[in-house]
Amino acid sequence: MAAQTDNEIVIAAPMDLVWTMTNDVESWPELFSEYASAEILDRHGDTVRFRLTMHPDANGNAWSWVSERTADPEKRIVRAHRVETGWFEYMHITWDYTETDDGVRMRWRQDFQMKPESPLDDEKMAERINGNSAVQLDLIKRRVEAAAARRPQ
Repeated sequence: MAAQTDNEIVIAAPMDLVWTMTNDVESWPELFSEYASAEILDRHGDTVRFRLTMHPDANGNAWSWVSERTADPEKRIVRAHRVETGWFEYMHITWDYTETDDGVRMRWRQDFQMKPESPLDDEKMAERINGNSAVQLDLIKRRVEAAAARRPQ
């Protein structure tokens, strides 16, 4: 069995700013609240391989994994996957960006399957991802909109 999540938010900022800030992996620790570090391992054109490390959890574990993402600036879409899958059989993420009258709709679609030995099944992980996505999307929206407000008019 596989699972999917689909979360989105509209950010009241210009496309170029939303695209630049959300695709600057090196700055993700300042954009997301969950990441302690983002280390670029390799870059080829619009593809970047990187290691994300989360802030330590209640037990002191700082979870870390390698992902790879390829951005298509013309189509305003990013496709990513975990290289080091951990508890996941696989994890694929698509980010797409659409201009609207109110700003930029940024949408995250995740397709994944948990390993049988994982402490969470697909349904529980989908619940966790959906809850965390709402928090992170709201934070990103606030940070990008604040950056937009500081831009010269």
